[in-house]
Amino acid sequence: MLIKTYSCALMGVNAIPVTIEVNIGPGISFFLVGLADSAIKESQQRIDTALKNNGYKMPGKKIVINMAPADIRKEGSAYDLNLAIAILIASEQIKGQDKVGDYYIMGELSLDGHLQPIRGVLPIAIEARKRGMKGIILPAQNAREAAIVSDIEVLGAENIRQVIDFFDKDLPLPRTIVNTREEFQRSLCNYEFDFTDVKGQQNIKRAMEIAAAGGHNLILIGPPGSGKSMLAKRLPSILPPLTLSEALETTKIHSVAGKMSRYSSLIAVRPFRAPHHTISDVALVGGGSNPQPGEISLAHNGVLFLDELTEYKRPTLEVMRQPLEDRYVTVSRSKYSVTFPASFMFVAAMNPCPCGNYNHPKLPCTCGQGVVQKYLNKVSGPLMDRIDLHVEVLPLSTEELTTAPPGEPSAVIRERVVQARKIQELRYRNFPGIHCNAQINTKLLRQYCEVDADGLELLKNTMDRLGLSARAYDRILKVARTIADLAGAEYIDNEHLSEAINFRSLDRDSWGK
Repeated sequence: MLIKTYSCALMGVNAIPVTIEVNIGPGISFFLVGLADSAIKESQQRIDTALKNNGYKMPGKKIVINMAPADIRKEGSAYDLNLAIAILIASEQIKGQDKVGDYYIMGELSLDGHLQPIRGVLPIAIEARKRGMKGIILPAQNAREAAIVSDIEVLGAENIRQVIDFFDKDLPLPRTIVNTREEFQRSLCNYEFDFTDVKGQQNIKRAMEIAAAGGHNLILIGPPGSGKSMLAKRLPSILPPLTLSEALETTKIHSVAGKMSRYSSLIAVRPFRAPHHTISDVALVGGGSNPQPGEISLAHNGVLFLDELTEYKRPTLEVMRQPLEDRYVTVSRSKYSVTFPASFMFVAAMNPCPCGNYNHPKLPCTCGQGVVQKYLNKVSGPLMDRIDLHVEVLPLSTEELTTAPPGEPSAVIRERVVQARKIQELRYRNFPGIHCNAQINTKLLRQYCEVDADGLELLKNTMDRLGLSARAYDRILKVARTIADLAGAEYIDNEHLSEAINFRSLDRDSWGK
């Protein structure tokens, strides 16, 4: 008897329909074809044991399973449940051939028949709705994540026995329903850290407000213990809240990467990713034999924070140059290529020298001549060019630390940032994919970042004195545009330009000399 069931394979951040054909006929053998990996081929043993432990058996006949399309590689153990149900129906141990084709069926089987959670549930549910499927049957742990997608039945099962009874005896499976907008609003702006905990450091907080308002990249440089990491962790709390479409896009990436926690549904807070400096270039930008999203994609619509920037391997940092410009990364393989979104704010922190005390207000620097410049050169000029704001962070004195009042709450700063972003959204409303000043191209830069003759003279002198590149010139103009937006100014004036130039600390001649 031939039975067809339906499932999905993951390709990048999207799901591709997979038709599973099971034919049982005379003979004694088991064939699984269709470019399946080892985890799928091993499913025979899991399915056999799970069925026996639930009162069923693997038929002692010739079983041929085809996973179509056969030219797309299928990976992982998420097909166990589908294969088991198809085998039971094809061997006529249970009924259900009339409705098994209405559902995508996914789930990993334990030996006792319980279902283990799988990854990529959200894109699978989106594909199910797109294909007009009635619903999706999957492990109960993944049900809330899939239920974000409306207009399909999301049926969560704890074990294979429940799924068998659903098809064989028409017993209902629990349906999970999530009010996506209500869930989104409930989790919105739920931040762990707040700027009210930060005493002093007004110049640094101003730089972070500018970065948040324009979506600019930022580097913090200062001695150990000056608060660089502490400040960076609070940056998401002043970014504009995620929109629902951004939340769905972000959740989709984390779902494919298997980063969603059990029983979670929607990521409603901008992600903050802080990988260790031992990370490989593949783990950072994505890749592998079956390409998976890397840290830059997991930080999509959020913040990627690299602490101790000079400790990262230089080739690892260099692979970020293209994603920082294009806001996506393409991973190519011999038979296909996959594109992952990677629109993130890049925030880095580093010590100014090996001993950490260069420019320290009290402690002397013990590094020899030329050592500081050599240390800074661990980060390439082209990468540094792509960072809009260079901010020096100095430690607070004991008196400032003990007597300074609490800082301004994140909610207050975030309101100013949101107002500046609204100005930018309105300005770029006719340009798809551009939402803030950091994203504009050269054509829009010339159109919306015009300066007067005095401003041009100031920029010319700065370029000549600091030896800045054309990219750094553009970055200064973008930051000045953001500063003007925060001030509610229609045009960029010299005050805005001067402040933007002051946030290029590492371009100064005095650094490292």
